[in-house]
Amino acid sequence: MEDLPHILVVDDDSRLRGLLHRFLSENGFRVTGASDADEARRRLSALEFDLIVLDVMMPGETGLELTSDLRQSKRVPILLLTAMGEPEDRIAGLESGADDYLHKPFEPRELLLRIRTILRRITEAPMGEGEHRYVRFGHYRFDLRREMLFRDADPIRLTEAETGLLRVFAERAGITLTREDLLDCKAVNGNARTVDVQVTRLRRKFEADPKYPRYLQTVRGAGYVLKADP
Repeated sequence: MEDLPHILVVDDDSRLRGLLHRFLSENGFRVTGASDADEARRRLSALEFDLIVLDVMMPGETGLELTSDLRQSKRVPILLLTAMGEPEDRIAGLESGADDYLHKPFEPRELLLRIRTILRRITEAPMGEGEHRYVRFGHYRFDLRREMLFRDADPIRLTEAETGLLRVFAERAGITLTREDLLDCKAVNGNARTVDVQVTRLRRKFEADPKYPRYLQTVRGAGYVLKADP
Protein backbone atom coordinates (compact mmCIF):
# COMPACT_ATOMS: atom_id res chain seq x y z
CA MET A 1 0.00 0.00 0.00
CA GLU A 2 2.80 2.39 0.90
CA ASP A 3 4.35 1.98 -2.56
CA LEU A 4 1.22 3.11 -4.41
CA PRO A 5 1.29 6.65 -5.88
CA HIS A 6 -0.42 9.01 -3.43
CA ILE A 7 -2.90 11.53 -4.83
CA LEU A 8 -4.47 14.50 -3.04
CA VAL A 9 -7.97 15.29 -4.35
CA VAL A 10 -9.07 18.84 -3.47
CA ASP A 11 -12.71 19.68 -4.26
CA ASP A 12 -15.50 21.27 -2.24
CA ASP A 13 -18.03 18.88 -3.84
CA SER A 14 -18.08 15.97 -1.37
CA ARG A 15 -19.92 13.71 -3.82
CA LEU A 16 -17.31 14.16 -6.56
CA ARG A 17 -14.53 13.83 -4.01
CA GLY A 18 -15.97 10.51 -2.90
CA LEU A 19 -16.40 9.25 -6.47
CA LEU A 20 -12.81 10.14 -7.33
CA HIS A 21 -11.56 8.53 -4.13
CA ARG A 22 -13.28 5.26 -5.02
CA PHE A 23 -12.36 5.30 -8.71
CA LEU A 24 -8.68 6.14 -8.18
CA SER A 25 -8.37 3.68 -5.30
CA GLU A 26 -9.75 0.94 -7.57
CA ASN A 27 -7.12 1.82 -10.15
CA GLY A 28 -4.04 1.53 -8.00
CA PHE A 29 -3.65 4.81 -6.11
CA ARG A 30 -3.65 5.92 -2.51
CA VAL A 31 -6.08 8.82 -2.20
CA THR A 32 -6.48 11.57 0.40
CA GLY A 33 -9.21 14.18 0.17
CA ALA A 34 -9.49 17.86 1.09
CA SER A 35 -12.49 20.14 0.80
CA ASP A 36 -10.72 23.48 0.39
CA ALA A 37 -7.33 25.18 0.16
CA ASP A 38 -6.80 25.37 3.92
CA GLU A 39 -7.38 21.66 4.39
CA ALA A 40 -5.16 20.93 1.38
CA ARG A 41 -2.30 22.85 3.00
CA ARG A 42 -2.71 20.90 6.21
CA ARG A 43 -2.56 17.65 4.26
CA LEU A 44 0.51 18.81 2.35
CA SER A 45 2.31 19.78 5.53
CA ALA A 46 1.81 16.32 7.01
CA LEU A 47 2.07 13.98 4.00
CA GLU A 48 3.99 13.53 0.77
CA PHE A 49 1.95 13.37 -2.44
CA ASP A 50 2.82 12.32 -5.96
CA LEU A 51 0.13 14.46 -7.60
CA ILE A 52 -2.69 16.88 -6.73
CA VAL A 53 -6.08 16.83 -8.47
CA LEU A 54 -7.43 20.30 -7.75
CA ASP A 55 -10.77 21.96 -8.45
CA VAL A 56 -10.53 25.54 -9.72
CA MET A 57 -13.83 26.96 -8.47
CA MET A 58 -13.79 26.60 -4.69
CA PRO A 59 -15.16 28.99 -2.07
CA GLY A 60 -12.50 31.19 -0.54
CA GLU A 61 -9.12 30.62 -2.12
CA THR A 62 -9.52 29.30 -5.66
CA GLY A 63 -7.60 26.45 -7.22
CA LEU A 64 -5.68 28.90 -9.40
CA GLU A 65 -4.61 30.92 -6.37
CA LEU A 66 -3.60 27.79 -4.47
CA THR A 67 -1.62 26.53 -7.48
CA SER A 68 0.29 29.81 -7.82
CA ASP A 69 1.11 29.78 -4.12
CA LEU A 70 2.22 26.14 -4.05
CA ARG A 71 4.50 26.72 -7.01
CA GLN A 72 6.63 29.01 -4.84
CA SER A 73 7.87 26.04 -2.83
CA LYS A 74 6.67 22.69 -4.26
CA ARG A 75 7.20 20.75 -7.50
CA VAL A 76 4.38 18.26 -6.91
CA PRO A 77 2.39 17.94 -10.18
CA ILE A 78 -1.02 19.63 -10.23
CA LEU A 79 -3.95 18.67 -12.48
CA LEU A 80 -6.73 21.25 -12.44
CA LEU A 81 -10.43 20.41 -12.80
CA THR A 82 -12.87 23.10 -13.86
CA ALA A 83 -16.30 23.64 -15.35
CA MET A 84 -14.90 26.59 -17.33
CA GLY A 85 -13.91 25.29 -20.75
CA GLU A 86 -12.79 28.36 -22.69
CA PRO A 87 -9.20 28.38 -24.04
CA GLU A 88 -8.44 31.44 -21.90
CA ASP A 89 -9.39 29.46 -18.78
CA ARG A 90 -7.01 26.64 -19.71
CA ILE A 91 -4.23 29.11 -20.40
CA ALA A 92 -4.82 30.80 -17.04
CA GLY A 93 -4.52 27.43 -15.34
CA LEU A 94 -1.26 26.60 -17.07
CA GLU A 95 0.15 30.06 -16.38
CA SER A 96 -0.59 29.59 -12.68
CA GLY A 97 1.80 26.61 -12.72
CA ALA A 98 -0.51 23.63 -13.31
CA ASP A 99 0.78 20.62 -15.24
CA ASP A 100 -2.52 19.78 -16.91
CA TYR A 101 -6.14 20.93 -17.09
CA LEU A 102 -9.32 18.87 -17.47
CA HIS A 103 -12.76 20.25 -18.22
CA LYS A 104 -15.81 19.12 -16.21
CA PRO A 105 -17.75 16.98 -16.81
CA PHE A 106 -15.02 14.52 -17.73
CA GLU A 107 -14.72 10.85 -18.48
CA PRO A 108 -13.00 9.16 -15.50
CA ARG A 109 -10.82 7.11 -17.83
CA GLU A 110 -9.46 10.31 -19.36
CA LEU A 111 -8.56 11.59 -15.88
CA LEU A 112 -6.81 8.30 -15.20
CA LEU A 113 -4.88 8.53 -18.47
CA ARG A 114 -3.74 12.07 -17.76
CA ILE A 115 -2.64 11.18 -14.22
CA ARG A 116 -0.65 8.21 -15.47
CA THR A 117 0.93 10.30 -18.23
CA ILE A 118 2.13 12.92 -15.74
CA LEU A 119 3.48 10.31 -13.32
CA ARG A 120 5.20 8.39 -16.11
CA ARG A 121 6.93 11.56 -17.27
CA ILE A 122 8.30 12.03 -13.76
CA THR A 123 9.57 8.51 -13.25
CA GLU A 124 11.09 7.79 -16.67
CA ALA A 125 14.84 8.45 -16.55
CA PRO A 126 16.63 9.05 -19.85
CA MET A 127 20.03 7.87 -18.57
CA GLY A 128 21.39 4.75 -16.91
CA GLU A 129 21.76 4.79 -13.14
CA GLY A 130 24.76 6.83 -12.08
CA GLU A 131 25.33 8.28 -15.56
CA HIS A 132 25.24 12.06 -15.85
CA ARG A 133 24.75 14.02 -19.00
CA TYR A 134 24.46 17.76 -19.06
CA VAL A 135 23.16 20.09 -21.73
CA ARG A 136 24.69 23.52 -21.24
CA PHE A 137 23.51 26.91 -22.47
CA GLY A 138 25.24 30.00 -21.15
CA HIS A 139 25.34 29.96 -17.34
CA TYR A 140 22.76 27.14 -17.29
CA ARG A 141 23.02 23.36 -17.39
CA PHE A 142 20.29 20.76 -17.44
CA ASP A 143 21.06 17.40 -15.84
CA LEU A 144 19.20 14.87 -17.99
CA ARG A 145 19.40 12.03 -15.47
CA ARG A 146 18.22 13.96 -12.45
CA GLU A 147 16.09 16.30 -14.60
CA MET A 148 17.33 19.37 -12.78
CA LEU A 149 18.21 22.83 -14.09
CA PHE A 150 21.10 24.78 -12.59
CA ARG A 151 22.43 28.31 -12.98
CA ASP A 152 26.09 27.78 -12.24
CA ALA A 153 25.87 25.75 -8.99
CA ASP A 154 22.41 26.94 -7.94
CA PRO A 155 19.33 24.78 -8.72
CA ILE A 156 16.35 26.46 -10.36
CA ARG A 157 12.90 25.29 -9.36
CA LEU A 158 10.82 23.96 -12.26
CA THR A 159 7.31 22.56 -12.31
CA GLU A 160 6.90 19.00 -13.55
CA ALA A 161 5.44 20.32 -16.82
CA GLU A 162 8.40 22.67 -17.30
CA THR A 163 10.82 19.86 -16.48
CA GLY A 164 9.24 17.53 -19.03
CA LEU A 165 9.28 20.20 -21.73
CA LEU A 166 12.90 21.19 -21.07
CA ARG A 167 13.94 17.54 -21.12
CA VAL A 168 12.50 17.13 -24.62
CA PHE A 169 14.31 20.25 -25.86
CA ALA A 170 17.56 19.23 -24.14
CA GLU A 171 17.50 15.72 -25.61
CA ARG A 172 17.06 17.32 -29.06
CA ALA A 173 19.23 20.42 -28.61
CA GLY A 174 19.86 22.18 -31.90
CA ILE A 175 16.88 20.52 -33.59
CA THR A 176 13.83 22.59 -34.45
CA LEU A 177 10.70 21.06 -32.94
CA THR A 178 7.28 21.98 -34.28
CA ARG A 179 4.30 22.42 -32.01
CA GLU A 180 2.99 19.12 -33.37
CA ASP A 181 6.28 17.43 -32.43
CA LEU A 182 5.92 18.64 -28.85
CA LEU A 183 2.33 17.46 -28.67
CA ASP A 184 3.13 14.08 -30.22
CA CYS A 185 5.92 13.31 -27.76
CA LYS A 186 3.67 14.35 -24.83
CA ALA A 187 5.94 17.24 -23.83
CA VAL A 188 2.73 19.30 -23.68
CA ASN A 189 -0.90 18.25 -23.33
CA GLY A 190 -3.35 20.45 -25.21
CA ASN A 191 -3.09 22.27 -28.51
CA ALA A 192 -0.73 24.60 -30.38
CA ARG A 193 -1.70 27.57 -28.21
CA THR A 194 -0.97 25.51 -25.09
CA VAL A 195 2.52 24.80 -26.45
CA ASP A 196 3.17 28.54 -26.81
CA VAL A 197 2.03 29.18 -23.24
CA GLN A 198 4.25 26.42 -21.83
CA VAL A 199 7.28 27.61 -23.80
CA THR A 200 6.72 31.16 -22.53
CA ARG A 201 6.59 29.88 -18.94
CA LEU A 202 9.76 27.88 -19.41
CA ARG A 203 11.64 30.81 -20.92
CA ARG A 204 10.96 32.87 -17.80
CA LYS A 205 13.12 30.44 -15.82
CA PHE A 206 16.35 31.14 -17.71
CA GLU A 207 15.99 33.88 -20.32
CA ALA A 208 17.10 37.39 -19.31
CA ASP A 209 14.40 38.75 -21.61
CA PRO A 210 11.78 36.10 -22.54
CA LYS A 211 10.49 38.33 -25.35
CA TYR A 212 13.91 38.17 -27.00
CA PRO A 213 15.13 34.67 -26.07
CA ARG A 214 18.78 33.77 -26.45
CA TYR A 215 18.57 30.05 -25.78
CA LEU A 216 15.03 28.75 -26.40
CA GLN A 217 14.45 30.45 -29.72
CA THR A 218 11.46 30.69 -32.01
CA VAL A 219 12.03 29.52 -35.57
CA ARG A 220 9.55 31.56 -37.54
CA GLY A 221 6.99 29.41 -39.32
CA ALA A 222 8.50 26.21 -37.94
CA GLY A 223 8.61 25.92 -34.13
CA TYR A 224 11.20 26.17 -31.37
CA VAL A 225 14.83 25.17 -30.86
CA LEU A 226 17.12 25.04 -27.82
CA LYS A 227 20.49 26.57 -28.70
CA ALA A 228 22.91 24.68 -26.47
CA ASP A 229 26.64 25.24 -26.11
CA PRO A 230 28.89 23.07 -28.33
